[in-house]
Amino acid sequence: MSTSDPHPIALVGLMGAGKSSVARLLGTRLGVEVADLDAMLEAEEGSSVVELFRRHGEAGFRERESRALERSLAGGARVVACGGGIVLDRSNRELLRTRFRTVWLEVSPEVAAARMRSEIETRPMLEGGPIRQRLTELLRERSALYAEVAAARILTDGMPAAAVAAAVLDVLGDPSK
Repeated sequence: MSTSDPHPIALVGLMGAGKSSVARLLGTRLGVEVADLDAMLEAEEGSSVVELFRRHGEAGFRERESRALERSLAGGARVVACGGGIVLDRSNRELLRTRFRTVWLEVSPEVAAARMRSEIETRPMLEGGPIRQRLTELLRERSALYAEVAAARILTDGMPAAAVAAAVLDVLGDPSK
């Protein structure tokens, strides 16, 4: 894989993996446009992700998320930070496999829980149980789907965002080298 590949980079994985932070760093490093799907939806809808879940349910949120993925591609974003559940929809998985260079930022539920503790009230998928238990369940439900779309996998446990961004460029090919 090479960053000269015309396909944009998509980052997938469990919440707390660092997708948003890594996407921003990649955008800066590469000098390209970045799309963070959750942030796009919040800006467009004028509501937080939590409020969007409450107002439209998970199915309504996932529909909006799918459209945001398509708009990010059509709009020319070169790096996309996807929500953790983007892989639940078959058409999203197809898009991530065929139109993006998708990297799975892997994080253990323990590390994700530590990173997410201060954000629990802003993460609707963490409702319904202890945070580590919910993250373990989500990873169990989604890991095969992340693997299905990922051209590369990077374990983020114990790594600062800058090191993860460097690892993404290493695996995809850094155009500055």
